[in-house]
Amino acid sequence: MYTVTMQKECSCFMKSDFPNEKEFQFQREAYNYANTLIDVMNEDFCTTHLFTANITTDDNFVIGVELNPNSGSCGTNDSGCGTSCGC
Repeated sequence: MYTVTMQKECSCFMKSDFPNEKEFQFQREAYNYANTLIDVMNEDFCTTHLFTANITTDDNFVIGVELNPNSGSCGTNDSGCGTSCGC
């Protein structure tokens, strides 16, 4: 089995219907899902964060979340990615 897992959940992700982790029988299915998911999140979420798909050493996928350098700031705190958006 291959998994796609969220590294951190920003508040936009928590409000979505997407699961934190999803399993697939084939790696190609996991790859396609991970890339589709980051496309949707980068286009439809708050744009404060930038989502990327990264393959792990055991051939699973982790969706990373970082502060989007092309967006305006939504404030700062100590929540991990430096924003007050709930990351």
